[in-house]
Amino acid sequence: MPPPIEFWFEFGSNYSYLSVMRIEALAGGAGVPLRWKPFLLGPIFRELGWQSSPFAGQKEKGEYVWRDMARRAAKYRLPFTRPAVFPRRAVLPMRVALLGADQPWMGEFCRRIMLQNWAHDRDIDNAGTVLAALAGLVADPAALVAAAGQDPAREALRAQTAQARALGIFGAPTFMVNGEMFWGDDRLEDALEFARALPQG
Repeated sequence: MPPPIEFWFEFGSNYSYLSVMRIEALAGGAGVPLRWKPFLLGPIFRELGWQSSPFAGQKEKGEYVWRDMARRAAKYRLPFTRPAVFPRRAVLPMRVALLGADQPWMGEFCRRIMLQNWAHDRDIDNAGTVLAALAGLVADPAALVAAAGQDPAREALRAQTAQARALGIFGAPTFMVNGEMFWGDDRLEDALEFARALPQG
């Protein structure tokens, strides 16, 4: 089996949206194990000297990114609506994603959250949205959301974000394969190809 692809992503990241919607099917088709790695971009950006997304701070770059997003979403046949709030806070669903990272419902949960943000322009950092995204996926959505509000979940997300920084991750989505970094949605296929070319264990 090829080595796994680690998928480092954030629900508030526009290019992570494109990858979240595609990666499970692509990794499965390539026979590459997938490891979901939710983390927070905000603390990393601040450590790098940015108070917000670099796309939000420069008008020309920001306008280009939104046009690029529309083109790429159309290419992948994904719905896309420029959100009224960017970057949008996503701490609660990120904690839930970390709690469920090894569960079979993880991919569907992430896709549902991303669609709420990037297709329906809805607040995703609230219990109602997260409970709706978990409906039919877990036996007790309320218990999972409650667990996401406790200190262990908070600390786990902080630790995962620190791990991302220690790996040299500076943006999302980032794909790590056997220590090799690939940054950006347009490098997803390259990362999977790299994994398939490595000696199998």
